[in-house]
Amino acid sequence: MQLYHHPLSLDSQKVRLTLEEKGIDYTSHHVNPLTGKNMDTFFFSMNPSAKIPVFQNGSHIIYDTVEIIQYIERIAEKVSSGGNNLNLSSREVVEWMHKIQEWDSMYFTLFHVPDKYRLYVSKFLRRVIIARMAESPDLASAYHCKLRDAYDTDDKLKNADVLRRCENHLVRLLDEVEVKLGETSYLAGEEFSLADVVLIPVLARLQLLNLEDEYINSRPNTADYWMLVKQRPSYKKVIGRYFDGWKRRKTLLKTWCFIRIRSMLRKY
Repeated sequence: MQLYHHPLSLDSQKVRLTLEEKGIDYTSHHVNPLTGKNMDTFFFSMNPSAKIPVFQNGSHIIYDTVEIIQYIERIAEKVSSGGNNLNLSSREVVEWMHKIQEWDSMYFTLFHVPDKYRLYVSKFLRRVIIARMAESPDLASAYHCKLRDAYDTDDKLKNADVLRRCENHLVRLLDEVEVKLGETSYLAGEEFSLADVVLIPVLARLQLLNLEDEYINSRPNTADYWMLVKQRPSYKKVIGRYFDGWKRRKTLLKTWCFIRIRSMLRKY
């Protein structure tokens, strides 16, 4: 089993948490969208949407995050039960997974990145796409669609209504989470589930953006839950090792330096 992902990717974190919680071995391939690796011909020909994560098991390739998570769950249950009496997630867990996945984390994140960094990366990625179009004429039309998407994203980030919708959606989601966590220890009951796996990276993203006080600590049940789930080995391996404390600065600085170096090389 192959997983194409990156530690910075929120959806990648969801899938990696699932793999760790279920104890599934896999081969890891880092694909950093901030440095344009998702636009390399090999990956782009496999997944023209250029989104990560991508999960591959033999000839079976899955792009949708929730579908990947459910696929991993089925594999884990077949192994543990010998293929009989699969104990798959309840309807409530699946509903929470889809509900959380509906929130658009990309625009919310980009709105909270300083303009000078965001615009620099955006310009860099457009140059990467144009270069790939020239290198791979057979994929030129697909690359052109991604270039158009990049310009469309830049336009939307100039629209305050887009940010307002993202924020309102997040507030509604977290308020619902807060009420639920006032009734149960975890999102779908007293046991940790895949619903929690999908929620944890959202809270981690808010912490990464220094929005923890506004969105997490202002909700006491959610704040207690956040402290609880950060103690899990899966969190420490998938997220904590990259983003807790000083590690966050190191991870982001490494990515930023790589972009600057590649950008300078392209000028010569």
